[in-house]
Amino acid sequence: MTRLLPPLRALFALLALSFCASAFAQYPNRPLTLVVPWGAGGGTDAVARFIASLMEKDLGQPVNVVNRTGGSGVVGHSAIATAAPDGYTIGMITVEITMMHHQKLTELSPTSYTPIALVNLDPAGFQVRADSSYKTMADVLAAIKAAPPGKFKASGTGQGGIWHLALAGMLSDLKIDPASVPWVPSNGAAPGLQDLVAGGVEFVPCSLPEARSLIDAGKVRSLAVMDSRRSALFPDVPTLKEATGSSWATGAWRGIAAPKGLPADVQARLEASVKKAYDSKDYKDFMAQRGFGVLWGNAQEFAAFMAKGDADMKQVMTAVGIAK
Repeated sequence: MTRLLPPLRALFALLALSFCASAFAQYPNRPLTLVVPWGAGGGTDAVARFIASLMEKDLGQPVNVVNRTGGSGVVGHSAIATAAPDGYTIGMITVEITMMHHQKLTELSPTSYTPIALVNLDPAGFQVRADSSYKTMADVLAAIKAAPPGKFKASGTGQGGIWHLALAGMLSDLKIDPASVPWVPSNGAAPGLQDLVAGGVEFVPCSLPEARSLIDAGKVRSLAVMDSRRSALFPDVPTLKEATGSSWATGAWRGIAAPKGLPADVQARLEASVKKAYDSKDYKDFMAQRGFGVLWGNAQEFAAFMAKGDADMKQVMTAVGIAK
């Protein structure tokens, strides 16, 4: 067998290292898939597709959005978590990942992923009919405390959905039994708000963007937003803390994540790409036009954000008997 002379061995080693470095530097060198756990045409789908279009320009590769629906979000979230951790399958995970495992719908939790970035938060608002006698949250709380349990009802999502838990968490934090305001399940905020206008329920704790059209039409009034700061969409609406003294805050959020075990360098490249998209005027204009809130969290901040949300959801879901 022919032996390579030492200088030739060194040359071949150098070429091999250069090839490896070059191959990595080319990431990504093929199209990416961005999985959305919710249906086409919805808010999460719209945000994901817009971010994907911006990431394509930065990464130089197509970012194909694929909707994987079913199981109240379990199917899509599972598709993200179980993909190969190579940076070519990422996804938009949502607040439900902090809720589903407490209901034993899945074993997935926030720690099942490599976080990339948080890009959106729509805090819960508290809505009543515009012609109701409730002008402030103080009016609402006084009425709930004075009434027999069950007199007032609320709606805006399915049983155990984010808006149900927003109300339950608020009432618990204010030392009011969440069961005193029964929840009427609905297929989302839109039918819940229609039921509110029709007089079927008294309260709908959904996001301000979802209530926007009815607020603008003068049919619904928002009394508070469950966030640490007022909404840019409706700056006259006080925070829950301003209105009641409660620091309870929650809402629907969206973020980009990848399967667990993603190499750190790939994670950093994706985070930088999402940050560039988030910082763009195009993204800010897109979100503002639809009334969606923007909130940035890098990979580390996103992980901490989800951990807190997971603990909050466990506490509230246990309080209302939904956790299993």
